[in-house]
Amino acid sequence: MPPKSSLLLQRINPTTTSTTTTTTTTTTATSGKQLQRRTPIPCTTEVPDSVTTHHTHSVSPNQCCSAVIQHISAPISTVWSVLRRFDNPQAYKHFVKSCHVIGGDGNVGTLREVRVISGLPAANSMERLEILDEERHVISFSVVGGDHRLVNYRSITTLHSDQNNIGTRTIVVESYVVDIPHGNTKEETCVFVDTIVKCNLQSLAQIAQNSTRRNTAN
Repeated sequence: MPPKSSLLLQRINPTTTSTTTTTTTTTTATSGKQLQRRTPIPCTTEVPDSVTTHHTHSVSPNQCCSAVIQHISAPISTVWSVLRRFDNPQAYKHFVKSCHVIGGDGNVGTLREVRVISGLPAANSMERLEILDEERHVISFSVVGGDHRLVNYRSITTLHSDQNNIGTRTIVVESYVVDIPHGNTKEETCVFVDTIVKCNLQSLAQIAQNSTRRNTAN
C-alpha cells in the first residue's frame, strides 16, 4: 500500500508547469555532501534582484525546492497586513485548523503550533518565525517539529510591486526547500507542496482584493 502522502498526491493530481532555476553547486567541508544553491523562480518572471536574493536556497540531494508566484490586484500594504500575522495563518490558509503561539512575542524566534484539517498526511507542526521584515515585506518560517512528513521545511515569502501597476498590484513570491519523504519522489513532493502553497496564495489574493474593493467603495 502506498504511503498516505502518495495517496493524497494522486488524489490532488494538479496541472504543473516546468520552471527554470539558477543552480550553483558547492560542497560543505564538514559533511562532504554537495549542496546546490538554487533560485527556483522562472526566468520568464521579472523579479527585482533584491527579491531574488531572498529566494536562493541551499538544497541537498535529498531535498526539493520550488517557488509559487501570485499576482494580486491590491496594494502591498493590504496584502502584507494579512501575510505578516504569524499568529493567524488560518486567516488565509484553509488547510490550517487552528494556531496557538507557544513562545515569543511575535518577533523573530516566535514559536507556533499549527493543527491542520483532516485529509492531509499530518496532524500538527511546530513552526518558528525566522524573518519578519516590515520594511521590505519579507516573512520566513521553518518547521521545527510536529507530526507530519515535511521534514526540514523552510519557506520564505516576499512582496513587491508590479512595475506596470505600482501601488495597485502586488506580486507575491513564496519559495521553499524541504526533505523528500521516504517513499516519494522529488517531483511528487514538489507537486504536493506546490498545490498547498498555490491554494494558500489564491486565498490570500481573494482576501486582499475583497478588502481593496470594500475600501474603494467606501
